[in-house]
Amino acid sequence: LFFIIAIAIAGAVAFLKLVRAEDPAFTVKVLTVTTAWPGATAQEMQDLVAEPLEKRLQELQWYDRVETMVRPGLAFMTLTLKDSTPPAAVQEQFYQARKKLGDEARNLPAGAMGPFVNDEYSDVSFALYALKAKGMPMRALVRQAETIRQQLLKVPGVKKIDILGERPERIFVEFSYARLVTLGVSAQDIFAALQRQNAVTPAGSIDTEGPQVFIRLDGAYDDLQKIADTPVAAGGRTLKLSDIADVQRGYEDPATFIIRHQGEPALMLSAVMQDGWNGLDLGRALEAETAKIAGSLPLGLSLTKVTDQAVNITESVDEFMLKFAMALGVVLLVSLLSLGWRVGIVVAAAVPLTLAVVFLIMLETGRFFDRITLGALILALGLLVDDAIIAIEVMVVKMEEGMGR
Repeated sequence: LFFIIAIAIAGAVAFLKLVRAEDPAFTVKVLTVTTAWPGATAQEMQDLVAEPLEKRLQELQWYDRVETMVRPGLAFMTLTLKDSTPPAAVQEQFYQARKKLGDEARNLPAGAMGPFVNDEYSDVSFALYALKAKGMPMRALVRQAETIRQQLLKVPGVKKIDILGERPERIFVEFSYARLVTLGVSAQDIFAALQRQNAVTPAGSIDTEGPQVFIRLDGAYDDLQKIADTPVAAGGRTLKLSDIADVQRGYEDPATFIIRHQGEPALMLSAVMQDGWNGLDLGRALEAETAKIAGSLPLGLSLTKVTDQAVNITESVDEFMLKFAMALGVVLLVSLLSLGWRVGIVVAAAVPLTLAVVFLIMLETGRFFDRITLGALILALGLLVDDAIIAIEVMVVKMEEGMGR
């Protein structure tokens, strides 16, 4: 009796402490490598860029294969480790891959960019929030998103916050070739003038009795007007850039992608949960923090929740508890009717005690209480109900046989 009570109490405590998540944790043993070389043909990308990088990746201890796709100016590689790679060794293998690729990068042809490694593309957004303000410039909205990002990073259980939908800013210099020909200025003259002016070069320093004074050349662009005032020399005369071209601020065009929420342009803030964290706890913490942030936003700005895994986790757990109660009730009823009070209670008590032991094992081994685990437990409970139904049918048949005799 003591052990039965102890197992029941320990199982209940373990159930309350189990980490809740929508999906089980698994280790992705794949990373991607991207390399660009503008102007190169597909064959040059294969021979001079992809092949040297592939050979270095083959030196990894748990190397399985590399799949490479090349096209003019671009090489995309996918490194896959062996299925038998221990999860604890995956991050070390990724580090070794980065190190080897970095060593080989200096041997790539001049003009090649990269390699760029991505081993975090499998991160799943726990919650998505839409930040929008009608009529606000995108750059001002991005600054607000950065402020909110810093606040959300302080929430316990948050691994990182990604800002999605940001359009990079650009400075556009628009000119007419017909006008340049009339003035005797070529487009190359404009490019050379901008490149010469927008340079950060060391100018030395002066050693004094006190601090060391560094000399800075006021040349690099930090203002739109400075770009417009750039001198362009051509044909024996000097003109301002604003005299021959229009200089204006804008955004990447065409945009890589644009996010809209309820028909309005918006930015998305994606929250990623730390490994081994309780999704329900994180959901409540994010709910409280976002409500606090929304109350302090300037007039016209809105922060709206789009998705939240905590809702799905709660629904799954509630569904499991309902089916567990129904299955336990059916098994208990059938056991009592077919076996009597004493034996029926013993048989019926085996179901919750077995689950209590399962919860204890899950807690000690760090298992998640996720959809896969819930599905397995619900299936097991369904089998118990089927056994109970079979027991009822057997009992009815025996009763009919007894009445026939």
